[in-house]
Amino acid sequence: MDNQRTSLVIQALESSFSRCIRAFMTGRLVRYQHCGNMHILTFSCYRRLPYLASLEARNLFEDALERIRKKYKFIVAGYVVMPEHVHLLVNEPARSSLDRAIKSIKLSVALRWHERPFWQTRYYDFNVSTEEKRVEKLRYMHRNPVKRGLVEKSEEWKWSSFRHYATGIEGTVEIESEWTGWRREHGGALPGPQMRATCGTQP
Repeated sequence: MDNQRTSLVIQALESSFSRCIRAFMTGRLVRYQHCGNMHILTFSCYRRLPYLASLEARNLFEDALERIRKKYKFIVAGYVVMPEHVHLLVNEPARSSLDRAIKSIKLSVALRWHERPFWQTRYYDFNVSTEEKRVEKLRYMHRNPVKRGLVEKSEEWKWSSFRHYATGIEGTVEIESEWTGWRREHGGALPGPQMRATCGTQP
């Protein structure tokens, strides 16, 4: 019986490996979802055109992200909206799938904006399984506007989660952080000066 189970497990692993190889050879993206990890997602405007260059378009994206976050019940741990692409750090939704949630965000923006088509079809998904990798990805996202020369300091770019991590400020999108946890436990109040020093350690 044990040998039979071992054989079945080996066959399943071989089948999974073969699918991954075929996907790689044919240029398909392989996603590892429903595994309990956080995900760093990147998706771009059509042909990487700067459809998110205006204040109105970036505000619209934040509104869409928060609407879909509430609808599908997933955590946003970080994000940044750039002129032609977006980075998100999220977990897997309690309702439906991550893939469906991303499609809903993109559709919500596209239906309310005049550019057609608005998005590239694909998106990139990287599993984040360690705290070290989570902090690394957050730092990369938050520094992106500075690296691109859009602002001199990360806190000057409104359309990211940096300000929340630095000060606890609540924006359009709810960010899951120590600040947010404190507010839930203390009826929405901000922590005192000593606790602020702990919560305000931004990636």
